[in-house]
Amino acid sequence: MNQLLGLFSFAIYIYSWILIIYILMSWFPGARESSFGELIGRIAEPYLEIFRRFIPPLGMIDVSPIVAIIVLRFAGMGLETFFRMFF
Repeated sequence: MNQLLGLFSFAIYIYSWILIIYILMSWFPGARESSFGELIGRIAEPYLEIFRRFIPPLGMIDVSPIVAIIVLRFAGMGLETFFRMFF
Protein backbone atom coordinates (compact mmCIF):
# COMPACT_ATOMS: atom_id res chain seq x y z
CA MET A 1 0.00 0.00 0.00
CA ASN A 2 2.91 2.35 0.61
CA GLN A 3 3.86 1.96 -3.04
CA LEU A 4 0.35 2.92 -4.10
CA LEU A 5 0.45 5.97 -1.82
CA GLY A 6 3.83 6.89 -3.27
CA LEU A 7 2.46 6.57 -6.79
CA PHE A 8 -0.54 8.81 -6.00
CA SER A 9 1.66 11.35 -4.24
CA PHE A 10 4.06 11.43 -7.17
CA ALA A 11 1.19 11.85 -9.65
CA ILE A 12 -0.20 14.79 -7.65
CA TYR A 13 3.29 16.31 -7.43
CA ILE A 14 3.80 16.03 -11.21
CA TYR A 15 0.32 17.38 -11.96
CA SER A 16 0.98 20.36 -9.67
CA TRP A 17 4.09 21.16 -11.69
CA ILE A 18 2.17 20.78 -14.94
CA LEU A 19 -0.32 23.36 -13.65
CA ILE A 20 2.48 25.72 -12.62
CA ILE A 21 4.17 25.40 -16.01
CA TYR A 22 0.85 26.05 -17.75
CA ILE A 23 0.27 29.15 -15.63
CA LEU A 24 3.77 30.48 -16.34
CA MET A 25 3.29 29.89 -20.06
CA SER A 26 0.55 32.54 -20.05
CA TRP A 27 3.25 35.17 -19.42
CA PHE A 28 5.00 34.42 -22.72
CA PRO A 29 3.25 35.32 -25.98
CA GLY A 30 2.61 32.31 -28.17
CA ALA A 31 3.86 29.78 -25.62
CA ARG A 32 0.46 28.12 -25.22
CA GLU A 33 0.08 27.86 -28.99
CA SER A 34 3.25 25.78 -29.38
CA SER A 35 2.97 21.99 -29.57
CA PHE A 36 4.31 21.70 -26.01
CA GLY A 37 1.86 24.34 -24.81
CA GLU A 38 -1.06 22.56 -26.46
CA LEU A 39 -0.03 19.28 -24.82
CA ILE A 40 0.19 20.91 -21.39
CA GLY A 41 -3.13 22.65 -22.07
CA ARG A 42 -4.88 19.37 -22.86
CA ILE A 43 -3.65 18.01 -19.55
CA ALA A 44 -4.29 21.09 -17.38
CA GLU A 45 -7.43 22.71 -18.82
CA PRO A 46 -10.01 20.05 -17.83
CA TYR A 47 -9.06 20.44 -14.16
CA LEU A 48 -8.82 24.23 -14.33
CA GLU A 49 -12.22 24.55 -16.05
CA ILE A 50 -13.89 23.18 -12.92
CA PHE A 51 -12.62 26.15 -10.94
CA ARG A 52 -13.17 28.73 -13.67
CA ARG A 53 -16.89 27.97 -13.58
CA PHE A 54 -17.11 29.14 -9.97
CA ILE A 55 -14.31 31.71 -9.68
CA PRO A 56 -14.56 34.61 -12.12
CA PRO A 57 -11.40 36.53 -13.09
CA LEU A 58 -10.61 39.60 -11.02
CA GLY A 59 -10.02 42.15 -13.75
CA MET A 60 -7.14 40.75 -15.80
CA ILE A 61 -6.10 38.26 -13.12
CA ASP A 62 -7.40 34.69 -13.10
CA VAL A 63 -7.03 33.34 -9.57
CA SER A 64 -8.68 29.99 -10.31
CA PRO A 65 -5.33 28.23 -11.01
CA ILE A 66 -4.09 29.23 -7.56
CA VAL A 67 -7.21 27.79 -5.95
CA ALA A 68 -6.89 24.68 -8.14
CA ILE A 69 -3.32 24.06 -6.95
CA ILE A 70 -4.30 24.58 -3.31
CA VAL A 71 -7.22 22.13 -3.67
CA LEU A 72 -4.92 19.61 -5.36
CA ARG A 73 -2.41 19.88 -2.50
CA PHE A 74 -5.16 19.47 0.12
CA ALA A 75 -6.50 16.45 -1.76
CA GLY A 76 -3.01 14.96 -1.70
CA MET A 77 -2.70 15.55 2.03
CA GLY A 78 -6.15 14.05 2.60
CA LEU A 79 -5.27 11.01 0.52
CA GLU A 80 -2.06 10.54 2.47
CA THR A 81 -3.92 10.82 5.79
CA PHE A 82 -6.53 8.33 4.58
CA PHE A 83 -3.87 5.80 3.59
CA ARG A 84 -1.98 6.18 6.86
CA MET A 85 -5.17 5.74 8.91
CA PHE A 86 -6.54 2.67 7.16
CA PHE A 87 -3.54 0.90 5.63
